[in-house]
Amino acid sequence: MTGVPSDPLLRETALCDFVAQEAALLDEGQYEQWLDLFTEDGRYWVPLLGRFQEDVHSHNSIAYEDRLLLQLRIQRLRDSRAHSQHPPSRCQHVLQISRVEDVDEQAGTAVLRTPFLYIEARGEEQLMLAGSYRHLLVRTPEGLRMQQKRVDLLGAERALPAVQLFI
Repeated sequence: MTGVPSDPLLRETALCDFVAQEAALLDEGQYEQWLDLFTEDGRYWVPLLGRFQEDVHSHNSIAYEDRLLLQLRIQRLRDSRAHSQHPPSRCQHVLQISRVEDVDEQAGTAVLRTPFLYIEARGEEQLMLAGSYRHLLVRTPEGLRMQQKRVDLLGAERALPAVQLFI
């Protein structure tokens, strides 16, 4: 990335603030508002091989979900009969500073990489995962939106416990 983009939405501060706000929505359980941050063709992807997986078609993934599948997951989390949510799960995202990897002002896109720790708690159990996010953000009439959120977990290929919420 060279120079400062003239579009305020594509400036580093706005991009990093978007990533922080996205994590805050998840931590606050505001899943519907989080889903609204995705474009209509947006994808949430957790590759099985972490950062070594080039694309979704070359190998299995832990998760590869479009808006419909994300919406179904949110409905399941909200369902009072969901056994996995008695007691309810809570999460906390601890983010390092996002690094802007690319901005294409003409296309209205930006790519950010953000190292993270993810903690999920339910009852007396707690799970901690680490890795990095790769957000592909696009400028839309409504503001920035995620076209893809990729979650590269450290040790993703090992047996993982069930994650109830969104990493």
